[in-house]
Amino acid sequence: MGAEHTRDVEQLAERARAGLVREIDHSGAWDADPDWREAFAEVPRHLFVPYYFVGVPGGYERLWGEHPDPERRERWLRGAYADEPLATRLRDGELVSSSSQPSLMARMLAGLRVRDGDRVLEIGAGTGYNAALLAHRVGAGNVTSVDLDPEVAESARTHLAAAGYRPAVVAGDGTRGCPERAPYDRIMATCALRSVPVGWLGQCAAGARILAPLSTGIVVLDVRGVDDMEGAYAEGRFLHTSAYFMALRGGGDRAAEPRVGGLPHPVLRDELFRFLLTLTSGHLDPRDALALWEREGRPARERFGVTVRGDRQWAWLDDPDGPHTWELPGTS
Repeated sequence: MGAEHTRDVEQLAERARAGLVREIDHSGAWDADPDWREAFAEVPRHLFVPYYFVGVPGGYERLWGEHPDPERRERWLRGAYADEPLATRLRDGELVSSSSQPSLMARMLAGLRVRDGDRVLEIGAGTGYNAALLAHRVGAGNVTSVDLDPEVAESARTHLAAAGYRPAVVAGDGTRGCPERAPYDRIMATCALRSVPVGWLGQCAAGARILAPLSTGIVVLDVRGVDDMEGAYAEGRFLHTSAYFMALRGGGDRAAEPRVGGLPHPVLRDELFRFLLTLTSGHLDPRDALALWEREGRPARERFGVTVRGDRQWAWLDDPDGPHTWELPGTS
């Protein structure tokens, strides 16, 4: 495959990327910060997914950019720019890494509210695509990405270099952050948390913001008190969108699935109720969670929030000091 093939790939990728940008535009994902449009228009996602897996009966099918069949190569390239998550790494049949749905990434990045020159810590390197978007916006020297799996970190580093970006990609436990490159103005997790690692707050600059998937939503925390004697604390609410990510590997255990026996099936299919059920797991009996949900008018995610103060952190409905609060597991 020579120069002509490379030229054809680049032309098709450019058209497909423009289509993806239009689709994200229509979704309203970056309405809060439309400057992200340029990053998505410029960063070549296909370089971060040289192969990926699609589900087929009985398992997965691998699509890759160097396949000898031109139709399968084109299918791979078009899929790389679909507004869908892509499974990128399997181990013993289990998905261990992926590239998130681009419109969800855009919504999360817009919620991060970055400013020029912000130093950003990303937890979960994945393919490196999200780090590239951040590097395009704030400069590669301001971006640090951490992943527990050295193979994932090295692969992300390779993809980033191929696309012309060289942020710091570190193999390590994301629950510990990356203190040697602190402080950070923004911390963004691309893996699901049960609670916010309290060590992150100690790596935050004044006015920092933390954005992370928690339960089946995305919480945005503003960090305050960095310069106070009492220490930093963080508080904020969930975005309205749903989010399903693989769990953060490292410190802490995975959350157990809440028991739901006896609840009506239509309720269990409601995303907002499942969000409340997961958020309050271990504190509210599912029947009590259902009663609360109906009594409070089936609250949307934006009415829920999280507070992190010292070694204590809790989720809440409407008011962090109100009657409906639930402790989250602490993370040292």
